[in-house]
Amino acid sequence: MPPASTKASTTHVGADSVIDADSRLAPSAPGYRRMSFALFVAGVATFALLYSTQALLPLISGDFGVSASAASWTVSAATGALALFVLPLSALSERFGRARMMTASLVIAVVVGMLVPFAPSLEWLVALRAVQGAALAGLPASAMAYLAEEVRPKALVGAIGLFVAGNSIGGMSGRIVTGWVAQLWGWRAALAAVGLMAVVCVVVFRLMLPKARHFAPGSLNPRALAKTVRGHLADPLLMRLYAIGALFMTVFGAVYTVIGYRLVEAPFSLPQGVVGSVFLVYLVGTVSSAAAGKLVARMGRRGALYLAVSTTAAGLLLSLSDALALVLLGLVLITAGFFAGHAVASSSVSRTAKTGRAQASALYQSAYYLGSSAGGTLGAIAFHAGGWAGTVLLGLVAVLVSITLYGTRAARVERRRPVPARRLTEARRLAES
Repeated sequence: MPPASTKASTTHVGADSVIDADSRLAPSAPGYRRMSFALFVAGVATFALLYSTQALLPLISGDFGVSASAASWTVSAATGALALFVLPLSALSERFGRARMMTASLVIAVVVGMLVPFAPSLEWLVALRAVQGAALAGLPASAMAYLAEEVRPKALVGAIGLFVAGNSIGGMSGRIVTGWVAQLWGWRAALAAVGLMAVVCVVVFRLMLPKARHFAPGSLNPRALAKTVRGHLADPLLMRLYAIGALFMTVFGAVYTVIGYRLVEAPFSLPQGVVGSVFLVYLVGTVSSAAAGKLVARMGRRGALYLAVSTTAAGLLLSLSDALALVLLGLVLITAGFFAGHAVASSSVSRTAKTGRAQASALYQSAYYLGSSAGGTLGAIAFHAGGWAGTVLLGLVAVLVSITLYGTRAARVERRRPVPARRLTEARRLAES
């Protein structure tokens, strides 16, 4: 039996440590597919629950007799709570384990999800959604770290891609399911259906997830965590990237929180099930986010971001039309631009942070979901004040501010950062593949 020090050198995992690659999962390993599928269904459950009320807002408004801005808090409370808890839960996962944190998060969120349909008032519904969002923060805080520890580096991109696909599919399917079930039996039955779907996902997740072999618990050190966070918040480029992620999500949250109200009203007057099916547009985002890497290699990060902003702005302007086909095309462009911009900003965070990358990514997620929360509420307020044109104006202001942030000092700071030749070669190789 090898001495303890030798064993630790091959299995210990810290924030930026290196693990013996031979002992981690490769795509050909028996546990790789199980692990990938487990995290895929976890992503489905997470985003189906997180945005479960978004397609139902017109029905919730009508049932409780409240405005669009009041009903939007059922979405904003969940995403806002997730934003606030993602950083502390990422620290807890370092101590108690990724799998344990993901399991606890999903179980608590599902239990709360089964209570949500019985909320007697809007206030209770918002409170339950906030608890649900806080619980769900443990999953994105732990999943990426789990994959980095358990999967070989060459297979990591594919594994993360499948997890992100689960997020996208979950967000889309949850909205579609709630739309059609609500048309038949009401919004409470729709939320119950999403809760039951999430229960099945959690059971599959626990049965399929392989036991973690490379996690080594660390000690909770609040001072070290605070020092790392302060360092990231003092970095001007990181702060601008966080702001860009938040602003892009503000646009996206505003549009998809309010679009249901517009489509059920004249001149469209679409039924609830059809409105829910509009979220199939999310599939465009899966494609555009996957293409973002090649865009960056060809156009640079600044050029790719300009393209994302231009696409989003064009979609916002098209959505002002009273022709349904043009509105849907506008949603396609908004979705494609948002996901591409998000991919550029989030990948830039990992590239920029030299230490404490987990905390840097957690801060980006916090900003991202705070943007979602703000976008849902502000978009509904703008819609109440000025109709769909008010929501579009809010979105145009947000994308203009985002490109202004990146186009000035942030771009100059990034250009001054040395880029190793190895990274340039890798970028070219990826672009050509």
